[in-house]
Amino acid sequence: MSALTPFAVADLLYWRDIQRTGVVFGASLFLLLSLSVCSIISVCSYVALALLSVTISFRIYKGILQAVQKSEDGHPFKMYLDRDVAIPAELVHKYGDGALVRLNAGLKELRRLFLVEDLVDSLKFAVLMWILTYIGALFNGLTLLILGLIGVFSWPVIYEKHQAQIDHYYGLVSKQVKDVLGKIVATIPGMKPKAE
Repeated sequence: MSALTPFAVADLLYWRDIQRTGVVFGASLFLLLSLSVCSIISVCSYVALALLSVTISFRIYKGILQAVQKSEDGHPFKMYLDRDVAIPAELVHKYGDGALVRLNAGLKELRRLFLVEDLVDSLKFAVLMWILTYIGALFNGLTLLILGLIGVFSWPVIYEKHQAQIDHYYGLVSKQVKDVLGKIVATIPGMKPKAE
């Protein structure tokens, strides 16, 4: 099995290998839809039981086949049993240190926003949280994960096919949003727009 590189992820998202992407997308979507119906404990138990039933059935089938053919092929999963599945400590430290840096940066940013170091940024954060209350009332987190998964696997392909039109309309919307935000900031007394 190859390592998960940024190129491998991009190939998955752009459907370069349709069979592999279909398996990853289908399994992920099935898992999320299962979690929306059953508890995580039930889903994990059912997945483990399904996997066990497949592997036990295959092992028994191979055993019967070896007995009938009188062959000495050995254990059918021997090559997988011989593989090292331990996670290297260096890998844990590498990703753990990276996660710690991101966590600390996030905590500093939250402290800055909640303690109103910059009024405009804190107001933007407040508006975002207010909008998220409405989104939370409409969807639960699992529904958002399902929609996000579908978006992650569909938007790159859509953007690749219609890049010129999307960029054109994005530029128009971006200009309108900047104009409206500029007008709003200009009407608030004592507020100066940030230098970009």
